[in-house]
Amino acid sequence: MGSLAEGMEFIGDRSIWELPKTAFLCSRKVPAAQVLKCYDWAIAMREAGQCVMLGAHSPLEKDVLHYLLKGTQPVVLVLARSLLKRMDPVLQAEVDKGRLLVVAPFAKEVRRVTKETADARNAFMLAHAQAVVVGHVAPDGQLASALANVEVQVTRL
Repeated sequence: MGSLAEGMEFIGDRSIWELPKTAFLCSRKVPAAQVLKCYDWAIAMREAGQCVMLGAHSPLEKDVLHYLLKGTQPVVLVLARSLLKRMDPVLQAEVDKGRLLVVAPFAKEVRRVTKETADARNAFMLAHAQAVVVGHVAPDGQLASALANVEVQVTRL
């Protein structure tokens, strides 16, 4: 499963990283018909107690994170920047419960999310996931090209 690299920043229970993880990725623009499928999937993962890794950058990813955090299963949040100086109180509460691991695979100087850091974050997630679930892939988007060389099972909702 790979360990967290030296120099990588993280907050939370590092042992969560060793669990089998399903990465959730989604293009920024999602057809309305796919939104409910993504919510249903998140609820099913929550009820099954499965560890999900996601970026929570797009509105839909934030919604999926919201559904996941209503459960008790472990969650890995991977940022497309360095760690935040102040953690959102909801996220901090989940870190304190020992069920949320926040990972920042970037140097401390990377303070803004860019297209490049989002792409790098997605590549990092794809490299460390045991399975990948995709809410929607825009045919000409960055996610489509990132998924082209993935070696793990990719499920499209």
